[in-house]
Amino acid sequence: MKLTTFLTLTAFGVSALSATSAAQAADIEGLQSQGFARIAIANEPPWTQVTADGKVSGAGPDVALAVLKKMGVEEIVASISEYGAMIPGLQAQRFDMVAAGLFIKPERCEAVAFSQPDLCDAESFMVKEGNPMGLKSFADIASSGAKVGVVGGGTEEKLAIEAGVDRANVIVVPDPQSGSKMLQDGRIDVYALPVLSISDLLKKAGEGSGLEMFAPVENTPIFCAGVAFRKEDSALRDAYDAVLAEMKENGEFAAIVEPYGYSAAAAMQTDRETLCGGPN
Repeated sequence: MKLTTFLTLTAFGVSALSATSAAQAADIEGLQSQGFARIAIANEPPWTQVTADGKVSGAGPDVALAVLKKMGVEEIVASISEYGAMIPGLQAQRFDMVAAGLFIKPERCEAVAFSQPDLCDAESFMVKEGNPMGLKSFADIASSGAKVGVVGGGTEEKLAIEAGVDRANVIVVPDPQSGSKMLQDGRIDVYALPVLSISDLLKKAGEGSGLEMFAPVENTPIFCAGVAFRKEDSALRDAYDAVLAEMKENGEFAAIVEPYGYSAAAAMQTDRETLCGGPN
């Protein structure tokens, strides 16, 4: 699918748009009139990706743009953001939605209105060849005193802290590629990300990298992401869901996500209410 996108490269995901544009209501008519939707992404392939020439792709933006086009919104403007800054940025109207593989979890459901699930994955560890420390769970990291690299504000950071990993041993890395390099250099002992993210990094690292993946991480669930909207934009979310449901039914959804390695069936075997632990 050909994407029509713009990229706003900012450290904190703040879109370089006028204050007037930022204040517009994120409803269908408003987005149609505006001509584009502002989305937050993380540049974490295959979830989201920004190429060297600035083009935005990845499973999350591809699905979002396909849905939006059917709603009469032809383009997306993407801002790169840390996961921990996405929901605050959304609430501050810096973007209209988050389409970055943001996992649907009860605490997040209290803050935002999620679409139905789109991208599902399991947790994994990137380790040195042979997994010399024998790390198979976050509990293993805690008991061994290993240093774990995580994305700031991501699920893996929360899982590590909940498992008892010392805060000093939870190392926030600036981007996925930096995590691989830090592992190779011995600055961290393990790098935690979803399976598809680690798979992409290992592919880019190539033969002889000295790195491998352990998956799935023991005692972690399968996670599913969705597009996040502001609570007051639930009507926009519901309209988005209606189109997404049609695409799941007619096979268009699978045609977008499966080339990236995602299972369309996995996203269709659960729902937002289950993942939120109640209505959202």
